[in-house]
Amino acid sequence: MQGASLLTDYDIYLFKEGRHFRLYDKLGAHIRTVRGRKGAFFAVWAPNAAQVSVIGEFNGWEPQMHPLRLREDGSGIWEGFLPGVEQGAAYKYHIVSQENGHRAGKGDPFAYYWELSPGTASRVWDLQYDWQDKDWLESRHGYNLFEGPVSVYEVHLGSWRRIPEEGNRSLNYREIAHYLADYVKEMGFTHVEILPVMEHPFYGSWGYQTLGYFAPTSRYGTPQDFMYLVDHLHQNGIGVILDWVPAHFPNDEHGLACFDGTHLYEHEDARRGRHPEWDSFIFNYGRCEVAAFLISSAFFWLEKYHVDGLRVDAVASMLYLDYARQAGEWVPNAYGGRENLEAVTFLKRLNEAVHQEFPGTLTIAEESTTWPLVSRPVYAGGLGFDMKWKMGWMHDTLHYFATDPLFRKYEHDKLTFSIWYAFTEKFLLPLSHDEVVHEKRSLLSKMPGDEWQRFANLRLLLGYMYGHPGKKLLFMGGEFGQWREWNHDGSLDWHLLGHPLHQGMQRWVRDLNRLYAAEPALHELDFASEGFEWIDFHDWEQSIVSFLRKGKDRSAVLVVCNFTPVPRYEYRLGVPCGGFWRELLNSDAVVYGGSGHGNFGGVEASPLSAHGRPFSLSLTLPPLGVLFLKTEMI
Repeated sequence: MQGASLLTDYDIYLFKEGRHFRLYDKLGAHIRTVRGRKGAFFAVWAPNAAQVSVIGEFNGWEPQMHPLRLREDGSGIWEGFLPGVEQGAAYKYHIVSQENGHRAGKGDPFAYYWELSPGTASRVWDLQYDWQDKDWLESRHGYNLFEGPVSVYEVHLGSWRRIPEEGNRSLNYREIAHYLADYVKEMGFTHVEILPVMEHPFYGSWGYQTLGYFAPTSRYGTPQDFMYLVDHLHQNGIGVILDWVPAHFPNDEHGLACFDGTHLYEHEDARRGRHPEWDSFIFNYGRCEVAAFLISSAFFWLEKYHVDGLRVDAVASMLYLDYARQAGEWVPNAYGGRENLEAVTFLKRLNEAVHQEFPGTLTIAEESTTWPLVSRPVYAGGLGFDMKWKMGWMHDTLHYFATDPLFRKYEHDKLTFSIWYAFTEKFLLPLSHDEVVHEKRSLLSKMPGDEWQRFANLRLLLGYMYGHPGKKLLFMGGEFGQWREWNHDGSLDWHLLGHPLHQGMQRWVRDLNRLYAAEPALHELDFASEGFEWIDFHDWEQSIVSFLRKGKDRSAVLVVCNFTPVPRYEYRLGVPCGGFWRELLNSDAVVYGGSGHGNFGGVEASPLSAHGRPFSLSLTLPPLGVLFLKTEMI
């Protein structure tokens, strides 16, 4: 039907230029009324197709019933209005290729909703919802995330909590909204990070094999149900970060792969377009329409679902042409280098566009190499991300903690090295899902020693993380000492909280979050060298480190870690000022499952110099323990 198009000449111009970042309002399926007739307008990009038609429940999946018209502007967009198509109707695009006549039924790249897996059709849907998070959205614009506390609870929605009485089913979006908000609020986390919620055909990919870049998975409910989850978290003061995967996509026939019979979204050359580790396709970032598609996806979640940030997965695989490839398996760039210049340009454009349109939101890079200036602005030569996962800290720290305490003194540099580069980027410290799967064991199971020592080690690890410069991330289950590896097909072992040691671990994390939020010295200068000062990092023989975290008002928190199971009595540490140093937290307190070694609430500084400082403390250091002590001024 003529006159039904949502696309203007300006839309087409921006699309061809790769600068249309709200394509979700124009392409895909949209319910509307044209000349008094209600139906759905369909538009799909398939420039190398000979024929495109809409097939679905409404026409018996018959390709000849509802052909689309190719626009005459060279955009490669096919469009048409189908009267009578209603909300919820299942559909696909039947595409006949120009090149070889290949026929395929493709899901809609811009679909707002998909059939429940194993179904592969898209569904016509609208996104009407009565949001109640206005106060949250207004307040986040003025909140300085760089100087404020950011403590992220990473969650896989399908396995956080299940209902065994109902066939071990996962909670739906609305059910989990209340449980999760109450729990996260009680535990003191500031944000939830959700493993990719975007529609994915293989549940076992945890969402990282994304197919529906504009649709929350139907496994847990409708788009409005997911909106309710975000809305409810916001109303409880909890930020929402989504994992987002622009690095690659699966090769399922109903998806983006060879969409119009050609390599439309992916590179044609397998050396650039195929990911050897994941057997998936790599986006062609240099194609303007593909870049617009991906940035539109980022905008979509920030605008339509009100999310507060995107954690961009596998950035390293985007930046390097030789990522996971041997010599001869990759194509150098125009200058003979290994850098993917098109991906670099895409990431810079993504970050600039997001920060311009959605102030107060975050982009976070999972980037595992030494690529410079990942979290620096584009105008300063950086990639433009707000933060970067500190993968080196994570690997070194877990290696250190897996070492028997008897031999830790030989691995002391694993603790101290991270400070050498701690302020080169704006780092987030991740203890993520990737570290508790594929026979890597849970955090608790990685710890050496008997049961008591394992719990003490884990309390020490988490206390050390909260003292270390950088924002924090902890994957679900780690906060109460899950014994088993994470299994996406089952629930966390919540029954463990019936045991005192697990209760103590959970209480320890809760108190760490509260201390971290309450003490500006622990978060205010996370990204500035002025916020950190070593007291002593030379005591490798006893495996002890001590340092100060400082706030802008010159308040200070002293952090002391004893990485051996031997208590240290009358351990003298130099401090910069006299007065009473109050013990804020002690991981060895009995309430956390510890042995009770401590300092009776605090220690008065003596005018005895040590470690080059005029005053000193004589401390009892608990076994496998961490102390947080505070004086008001330095």
